[in-house]
Amino acid sequence: MSYMPYLASHDVADATDLIARFGDDAGFEAAARADKSRDIGNHLHFCRWRQIERLILLLSVDRAVGTVH
Repeated sequence: MSYMPYLASHDVADATDLIARFGDDAGFEAAARADKSRDIGNHLHFCRWRQIERLILLLSVDRAVGTVH
């Protein structure tokens, strides 16, 4: 995965909360929230939830992603 998401600290907390509440379906929940935001015309929340979805995906990978020093 070559794309690393930009996240604010509260976005990490939201991702953690979704993982705790939805388990393996947390990414689907983030995607659903992004879609809902897009449907009501809230592009800022759409982008935010997409980034959270990407973070959840990164957290689910069991190996290092990106450059390892």
